[in-house]
Parts: sequence; C-alpha cells; structure tokens
Amino acid sequence: MTDPTIPLPTFGQYGVWRQADGLQPEVGREIEKLGYTAIWVGGSPPAGLHVVERLLDATESITIATGIVNIWTADAHEIAASYHRIEERHPGRFVLGIGAGHPEAQSDYTRPYAALERYLDVLDDEGVPTYRRVLAALGPRVLALAAARAGGAHPYLTTPEHTHEARTILGEGPLLAPEQKIVVSRDPDEAREIGREAVANPYLQLSNYVQNLKRSGWTDADIENGGSDALIDALVAHGEAPAIVPRLREHLDAGADHVAVQALPMAADPIPALRAIAQELGLEQDRAR
Repeated sequence: MTDPTIPLPTFGQYGVWRQADGLQPEVGREIEKLGYTAIWVGGSPPAGLHVVERLLDATESITIATGIVNIWTADAHEIAASYHRIEERHPGRFVLGIGAGHPEAQSDYTRPYAALERYLDVLDDEGVPTYRRVLAALGPRVLALAAARAGGAHPYLTTPEHTHEARTILGEGPLLAPEQKIVVSRDPDEAREIGREAVANPYLQLSNYVQNLKRSGWTDADIENGGSDALIDALVAHGEAPAIVPRLREHLDAGADHVAVQALPMAADPIPALRAIAQELGLEQDRAR
C-alpha cells in the first residue's frame, strides 16, 4: 500500500475542470501543453476510473484529479482498487476527489455526512492515503471534515468570498482548489446567457448549491428565474482574457492554492478559451522554464 504520509501531488496555481465525456486523451495533451498543471475530471466518473487512466497515459506530468467521484454511485472498495491500480502505473500523479452529490439525483440520499464518513473509513481500511484525496465541500461541516480526513477541499460553483470563508475553516495547510467558470467572449450579453444556461440548469435547481449561495448572502430573487445578472456575473467570469484573469487571481488572494478553470459553453472546444487564459497568465512560458 502507498505510504499515507506522501503529500498531495503538486497542483500549481491553475488547472482545468471539464466533464469526463469531454476529456479525450488529445484534449488532455493540449491542456498540458498550454501549461496548466492539473485536470479535474467532472461528471461523477464510474468507479473503474478508466478515463483518469487514459488521461495519465496520454500526458507526461500533469496531475489528474476527480472532481468528483460520487459516493452513492461508485463503490468505495472498487474505487480503492482503482486508486492503487492507477498509482502503481502512474505514481504520484492522481488525486481522488470524492463527494456526496445531490439529493435530487439520488433516491437513497440520506444522512450524506455519515455516508461520507463511512466511505472515508473504507478508503482508510483499503490504504488510500489521506493526503491523496480531497472532498467536494461547500458548507462548514464538510470543509472541516476535508481538513481532518483529506488533503483538502474542491468547492464547486463558488465565489472568491466563499474561498475566503473556506480557507478560514480549513486553516493553513490543506489544499483549497475552487472551480471557476469562464466564458471568453467580446459580447457581454451573449457571454452572460452562456453562463446562465450552465448555471441555472441544473445547479440553481439543486438544494445544496442553493443553500450555499444563500449562506453567502444571495437571495431568492437572485436565484429565481435562471439567476440574476449579478449572480451569474459572480459565478461566471466573462469577457476577453485580460478581464477574466483577475477573477482567477481573486481566488488565490482569498486563500485558494489552485483554481480549476471551466471553459463554457461545455459543448464547445475548450482549447481556444483555455489558450487565451494561459497566454494571459504566462503559463506556457512558465512550463518552458
């Protein structure tokens, strides 16, 4: 089994979040060439984690993380076996992100915090190191669990203000890696509508995200009817690359170690938008050094 004292792989400051079905090996190679240092595999990949293995096979050094494995649909014992298989083939490059998903999506969604603890117990018993896993965490209780029983937290659909609150709860040390949606576009109305389409359905229909937004001060009026312009603008950074990059840096200033960038629309080729952001951040030059 892997030494549980081994720390998380190096994430760098900027990575890419993308649904598993949009992460073909060639996409992973292009993301790595652009200078991003992690790929987050979204969409609750199956417990075999073959999409992760294919990305690792296709790339050289980039960290691959799940964002996230759903504890209700992926058996913990099978996940542990997949972790060890991947670690043996690609040592030090995989991080297991897990989470409890959404009550609206699971008929057996009861006592999610207790279920998450039981899942972590299995991972402990199966030798998956604490510091090689992160939790999907929004509220204070799961953020505290992420600090105690994982290497950190991977919040989704949040703002820099939430990042600041999350860092306060996590304390210094644990990884904090929020996801940030972006739309690279010169047309603000078009960009906002792309953002609204991605946010409103399903996320503004899911109670855990709605509750988290309300904890952060957003009102029913902001959340209803597809989301107010102010809410959409807070959750989806849009404009040309020089206008978007400051939002990514706001997360770092608020206490994040790493930001996972999700380029919208999801159905489009993400590489042009990710290239524009990478160039603005100077990532390719950093990778060449």
